[in-house]
Amino acid sequence: MNLNKHSGKGVYIIIWILLLTGAELRAQDPQFSQFYANPIYTNPAFTGSVNHGRVVMDVRNQWPSISGAFRTGSFSYDEHFDKINGGFGVQASYDEQGVGTLRTTSLNLIYAYQIPVNRKFTIQAAIQAGLMQKSIDFNKLLWYDQIILTQGFVNPTAEPNGNGTIMVPNFATGIIGYSKSFYGGVAIHNLLEPSQAFYVGASNPIPRRFTAHMGLVIPIVRDRDERRQVNLYPNVIVKSQRQFNQVNLGMYMSKGPYVAGAYFRQNTVNSDAFIILVGVRTPKIKIGYSYDATISAAKIGAVNSHEVTLSLELKKRIPRSKPRKVTCPDF
Repeated sequence: MNLNKHSGKGVYIIIWILLLTGAELRAQDPQFSQFYANPIYTNPAFTGSVNHGRVVMDVRNQWPSISGAFRTGSFSYDEHFDKINGGFGVQASYDEQGVGTLRTTSLNLIYAYQIPVNRKFTIQAAIQAGLMQKSIDFNKLLWYDQIILTQGFVNPTAEPNGNGTIMVPNFATGIIGYSKSFYGGVAIHNLLEPSQAFYVGASNPIPRRFTAHMGLVIPIVRDRDERRQVNLYPNVIVKSQRQFNQVNLGMYMSKGPYVAGAYFRQNTVNSDAFIILVGVRTPKIKIGYSYDATISAAKIGAVNSHEVTLSLELKKRIPRSKPRKVTCPDF
């Protein structure tokens, strides 16, 4: 029957429209697996935490074997400025779901203020403000009233189309504390829980996303020559967004320019994925690749994910007072 051919796609898209227009949202913000390669997305307080300009690009293809997979990208620029005693950054992201059915675009400006507590410990706090645009193509949606059991989705729908594009302000904040061997912080995104309803009168706020992260830097081989240094970076990242909770626990190891690591990701109800990451870094360029192997009991088919990051270090300035750099993983 034609219904078998189309029902998977129809159910998939109907589920998404229910999530988007219902009274309670259960979907989560887009996520990346290379948390520290894309630091500003993880926590805006990382803005200006290095003593040079930094450009970061991140592309993620989640579950590419499934029709209507998630495609997400992120771009950011940040730098430390003595005159503002902190960092300034610009961050943009793009997310596409359901073969272009739902698109989300964000553009944010960030300011982070650096507070040296003492010679060994520094705090950095940030505020982020921006705009978020969501658009939905109602022509690509399939509804239950279109179904003829023997033919599939053939009838016209009586469901009304809503506003295809919405734009709302969005805010975030974060704080990090760090020393030479420790780093940790907390971030809150969707601070005011803006509405993402496509229908007039509907209530559909985006839940606040809380992120807490912490890690250590453990030198294994010390050497003046960075190419011979070996370091371990055990760390944990915890996320919570309404009823969705997630723990990412893992470790990186770096030897000279090479980095490798692994994460285990646990969601509220099950084990979600095992993440493998490799990377290489030069004085000016850092490139990382990660692979998410889904291990959830709900796994259907090869629903794995790929992610690539590129970080460019711009020309170093000669600061009046050298900012305190966060010692954390590059990926």
